[in-house]
Amino acid sequence: MEQVVFAVDRKRAIAAFDAYTADYDRTDEKINLKVDHTYRVAALSERIGRSIGLEGQALDLAWTIGLLHDVGRFEQLRRYGTFVDADSIDHAQFGADILFRDGEIANYLADDTPKEILQLIETAVRSHSLYRIAEDMDERTRTYCHILRDADKIDIMRVNVDVPLEAIYNTTTQALKNSEVSEEVLASFSEEHATLRSLKKTPVDYVAGHISLVFELVYPISVRIVSEQGYLDKLLHFESDCEKTREQFAWMRARVQAYMERRMAKSCPAPVHRNDLSGQIIGRIGKL
Repeated sequence: MEQVVFAVDRKRAIAAFDAYTADYDRTDEKINLKVDHTYRVAALSERIGRSIGLEGQALDLAWTIGLLHDVGRFEQLRRYGTFVDADSIDHAQFGADILFRDGEIANYLADDTPKEILQLIETAVRSHSLYRIAEDMDERTRTYCHILRDADKIDIMRVNVDVPLEAIYNTTTQALKNSEVSEEVLASFSEEHATLRSLKKTPVDYVAGHISLVFELVYPISVRIVSEQGYLDKLLHFESDCEKTREQFAWMRARVQAYMERRMAKSCPAPVHRNDLSGQIIGRIGKL
């Protein structure tokens, strides 16, 4: 058995997260929304990591990054009263600052956690809300970023179904149900990639934009999870009072269905191979 040089105490990490969020108003539905989202993303990160062959401490690391990814959301809400980064602060950068500049990470991990692991976690947290991650990342860091970003996107679809869209997009039901998807958003959708925030002009553009996240999922298991959960399908059946919008969503449904069928039919492995990656990760950080 290889020497253990990095270990995660999950009970300690959960206790640290619970203690941190206890300082915020737990009667606020938005706070509870992010607490629940955090635990689901951690679980999804673990499931995705296992699907590509991670095990032991390598898998613990994926779970830990999921637990830490939205730490910045709580203080963002308290200071600015919103989760909208454009109207407040970049929550990913803010969270990484709280963890690694203010020292909050010390409550989650042992003092002897290797510097390279801390750097990897910080990079993953800082990168999780970027439109695209940096091209010069090493393969291991890139993989953990992909795991987290997939997990986050999967659960964002759930949040968009469980929480009223009016609250998420800060709009009215009338505006949401009577707006059309802009041509720029439709053009982006047709290219099968996530919609840039700058392209979104109407309330319903944001619904289309969240649907487009499916095009960015990296791992086959992520596509399967989205299919199993059914939240994407519910978003695609958004009920509009506008005939043109209903036609636009019918087109998007057909487009996504074809895309999902292509992805589900493929038996190719994830972009990162188990033998290459897991061996590197487990070999460098130890194995339980």
